[in-house]
Amino acid sequence: MTLDRLERDVARVNFLNNKIYQAINGNGTTDLKPMDIEIPVTSGRSQRSGEYFARFGFGTPPKQLYTTIDTGSDITWIQCAPCARCYSQTDPLFDSSMSSSYKPLACNSQQCTQLEPSGCFIRTNTCAYTVDYGDNSMTIGDFVMETLTLGDSTTRNVAIGCGRINQGLFVGSAGLLGLGRGSLSFPSQINNPSFSYCLVDRTATSASTLEFGPLAIPNDAITVPLLRNSRMDTFYYVGLTGISVGGKMLPISPSAFAIDQNGGGGVIVDSGTSVTRLQPQVYNMLRDEFVKGTRGLPPPIRFANFLDTCYNLTSRPAGIPRVAFHFDTKTLELPDKNYLYQAADNLFCLAFATPPPGSTFSAVIGNIQQQGMRVSFDTGRSLIGFSLVNKQLNDKERVAAALENPNLVEMVDQCLAPSYD
Repeated sequence: MTLDRLERDVARVNFLNNKIYQAINGNGTTDLKPMDIEIPVTSGRSQRSGEYFARFGFGTPPKQLYTTIDTGSDITWIQCAPCARCYSQTDPLFDSSMSSSYKPLACNSQQCTQLEPSGCFIRTNTCAYTVDYGDNSMTIGDFVMETLTLGDSTTRNVAIGCGRINQGLFVGSAGLLGLGRGSLSFPSQINNPSFSYCLVDRTATSASTLEFGPLAIPNDAITVPLLRNSRMDTFYYVGLTGISVGGKMLPISPSAFAIDQNGGGGVIVDSGTSVTRLQPQVYNMLRDEFVKGTRGLPPPIRFANFLDTCYNLTSRPAGIPRVAFHFDTKTLELPDKNYLYQAADNLFCLAFATPPPGSTFSAVIGNIQQQGMRVSFDTGRSLIGFSLVNKQLNDKERVAAALENPNLVEMVDQCLAPSYD
């Protein structure tokens, strides 16, 4: 992971923290029917991004664009032409004047009044949106109704942002697909409380899938409750109760991960953060126990500002201590690539760090820890599932997959298709 990508990861954690802080201290649903949708998801590594991209169509006729999948945001937005200030993206800018389904929302529309903050262009009486991600990263523009084409499904009247001023640490993608729990997120707007994604290895060139539908949690998943924070309805909180290293439980009180009465604390599962963040006391225990179990390796060194346990190695070593998350009686044991990852040539780093001082959350589980598994969200039942991909295709499965679609073989090896009851 390059230094600029690490810088964006720090900015991301600051954004999550600021959003919770504002919710604690104070500062629309359409008539769509639930449907089954499947779209490809790829690693943003080729665009120098530590995030993951989905590709689907905006407008009529549909223009295919890459967007960053973001479980920590509700608003879906893309850069639009004419654009007063835009960053560089892979695809051409979306020209709203060329879409017959583009429709600005009125200032008094239900969707506009749900924005926080909401704005209005007085001259046209149309809705304006603003999202400030911190570190001088933001998007400002028109809040509109548009048609989205995801795979074979066409979804009309989705409220999205058409960004006219966009700047900051965005790279490659045309915008964000908001997958949060709020009323304006994409899952909420299509009345579909269930979705899942599988994040391929960040070095993979293949695609996996983002799926929406009534069967979002596979039957082999480790399933744990989703928790609610009354002060912050966007984020997905889970009841983490402990962490083990090399089979040894760290002496952490479960209350260290709890949401407090003011809305602080709690553990967030986030697709947009790369490196998992833990509060200093918890992180220090994890790091020290991990270092004890790697005494045969070269002495750990620091890389960048917040990765302090890195090793000069030509490949990931075998026999490193296993790291696992514990949720009451459920255990999610991580593959070694999900916590000792290649940050640079001949450099492998422990993919945990501390958040900025004064952070209001207890932990953020980032996408490095989620890669190679299907993560399923069922907000209707308040459940999240983690399905580890721990086997390769056998010869029979590979032949069947190749006959159906030769391009999917690598993808299925990375993220097996979910199996449902």
